[in-house]
Amino acid sequence: MGRVPEVGEELDGFRINAKVHSGGMGVLLLVEGPKDLGFPLVMKIPRLGYGEPAEAVVSYEVEQNVMSVLKGAHVPRFVASGDLAVQPYIVMEHVEGKCLAERVEKLPLPPDEVARIGAAVATALASLHQQEVVHLDVKPSNLIMRPSGEAVFVDFGLAHHAHYPDLLAEESRSPMGSAPYISPEQVLGVRGDPRSDLFALGAMLYEFATGKLPFGSPTSPAGLRGRLHADPMPPRAIRPEVPEWLQEVILHCLEPDANQRYATAAQVAFDLTHPDQVELTERGHRLRRFGFGIRFRRWIKAKGMEPATVVRPSAQLANARIVLAAVATAHTNDALFQAQRDAVRRLLAADPESRLACVTVVKPSSEVGAESEDDVATTQAIKNLVHLRHWAEPLQLPTATISFHVLEGSDPAATVLAYARANSVDQIVIGAPPPDLPLRVLMGTFATKIAAEAPCTVTLVRPRRV
Repeated sequence: MGRVPEVGEELDGFRINAKVHSGGMGVLLLVEGPKDLGFPLVMKIPRLGYGEPAEAVVSYEVEQNVMSVLKGAHVPRFVASGDLAVQPYIVMEHVEGKCLAERVEKLPLPPDEVARIGAAVATALASLHQQEVVHLDVKPSNLIMRPSGEAVFVDFGLAHHAHYPDLLAEESRSPMGSAPYISPEQVLGVRGDPRSDLFALGAMLYEFATGKLPFGSPTSPAGLRGRLHADPMPPRAIRPEVPEWLQEVILHCLEPDANQRYATAAQVAFDLTHPDQVELTERGHRLRRFGFGIRFRRWIKAKGMEPATVVRPSAQLANARIVLAAVATAHTNDALFQAQRDAVRRLLAADPESRLACVTVVKPSSEVGAESEDDVATTQAIKNLVHLRHWAEPLQLPTATISFHVLEGSDPAATVLAYARANSVDQIVIGAPPPDLPLRVLMGTFATKIAAEAPCTVTLVRPRRV
């Protein structure tokens, strides 16, 4: 590492205002740029001097490359970087907020807070994966929570970008990651699977919910290989207050076989924000570790374990979408309902790991009159929920892949759009407006607004003409 500039000095036009952290990976300095960018800046100077491993140089190059292309609220904004041969550094946004490592001192956390944090981190992971990046070092010390509640990832030194050569994999075949959170496939040397980040997220949620690490902090290769077959003590066995649905999500993330985990981070976020829709399996009810027979079979399987085939993060997302069917339960257009079901059936048949959210919108409680029992808002919600279930019955989908949501909103289109944005929906299927509407009326319809403003793909369907 080159000489760390002192407070008051300048480096490539950046004035050093204060030293905020000095650790094993480098030094963080508050800096002021040559022009006001509208946000505070921090300079990271990595430790690359005598005695540091050769991987440290590669890790700096990886972080420099990855940060320069990442966008969005879940990463610090990249500003500049220094010449590796002269003075390596990265200047980025100084994210205002609290590091999640601070929460470790106050564990365990209430289940609702674990779910809230987990959903924010899963949403941030979904953003990274959409940009072809796998973080591969998900842990509390690498996450900052903005005051707005968004999670921000820092330290991309171990990350993998699907469009770039994997320099770290070329440099070393040893497992790379933080021992308490590293995934089984990372132990085997696989670095490109976005589901590795979901395993680490599950380990972090386990820690937040119980105050303990699911696999401890092994330091030897044999200890790390243990997670290829070991099952952690169920969270509810440690802390009975953990609800079954939360344990279901955590243990689903911690499956040793990546193919048995959630397919995408967006699906994890969806379940953490809709606990009533989580399908409970044996995972959620479990109160003890597996018996000897199951443990022995898992150990034998792990001895010859081959990691799952790795595809680009974007390809994994494309095969595991969240599809939203906006169903107008207030109407009884059976032909249109069938057209929507046919469209949804085709989409799900092409992508078997996808999830379907059936959504309808009702008026807010404050706008619903109560002249009779049938007009009470809760009664209306239940009736619409029943209608949604009836609509979906012909699809014959597994209960774990479908959910039902009755939303309240004065503006149905705005309500559906807000839901789609909040839940990282990939495709919306809605009924198209009648073709004979006047243009003035057509431009103001529900379907037209959804098609114009949706953050994702929209499929408009019409009944077949007989």
